[in-house]
Amino acid sequence: MSRDPAAPGASATRDVELEIEAFARACGVDVAFVALLVEEDLVRPVATPWRFGGAELARVRRIRRLQRDFDCNLQSVAVMVDLLDEIERLRSALRREGLAP
Repeated sequence: MSRDPAAPGASATRDVELEIEAFARACGVDVAFVALLVEEDLVRPVATPWRFGGAELARVRRIRRLQRDFDCNLQSVAVMVDLLDEIERLRSALRREGLAP
């Protein structure tokens, strides 16, 4: 999994760290789902024991939205998230070079 710190949702709450139970509640999922996402390397804790930041919160919400909107499995969502991350990296590179607004 690759992630750009400049990805959507990565800035506003970057300094927030939630324990797994509070994180799962904030995401609207159960702890087992968060553990599955960590196991599948779709999210990464920012500290040990598992604590999660705002970027991870936005990422889980995006994952859930993609699952709901496209009615697809986690493996398909993982591909979509990787592609969305790549698009954002490319857009950021274009902006840095002054080639995009």
